[in-house]
Amino acid sequence: MATNLKNLSSFSHLEIPSAKSYKFGIVVSQWNFEVTGALYNGALETLYKYGALEHNIQTLQVPGSFELTSGADLLLGFKQVNAVICLGCVIQGETRHFDFICNAVANGISNVSIKHNKPVIFGVLTTDNLQQALDRAGGIHGNKGEEAAVTAITMAQIQHNLVS
Repeated sequence: MATNLKNLSSFSHLEIPSAKSYKFGIVVSQWNFEVTGALYNGALETLYKYGALEHNIQTLQVPGSFELTSGADLLLGFKQVNAVICLGCVIQGETRHFDFICNAVANGISNVSIKHNKPVIFGVLTTDNLQQALDRAGGIHGNKGEEAAVTAITMAQIQHNLVS
């Protein structure tokens, strides 16, 4: 697997815009918080690194990854944000539950984005085991939370440029 060979959170080849003038929502799952907390910290630190202001970041914790969609919808319905970052972790178990949750979350996040015409970023790990999740939440493969924050900043600017 190619991901075994590199840190996936390297942005040296990208031109990342300033986040200073944008407002962000972060919806984070409490389930698997060892992982999602690390994703959240990575996203938050990255937003700050690129200039986001603390008062322009709204965080909402939800019980699990399935509720990320509802959380994003609530944030977009009640808060003025330019983009929402959804952070969660679903780890494969012995049943098909994993498949249903992963599909529902991916489709739900996409649908909320379309409904509100705002970027809603999929920062959800879908892994075979806890170690794979930890490797992608600040471990050897970087931090998917950082990647989601860079995506949110970039998409906020793209939308701003289109409507300006």
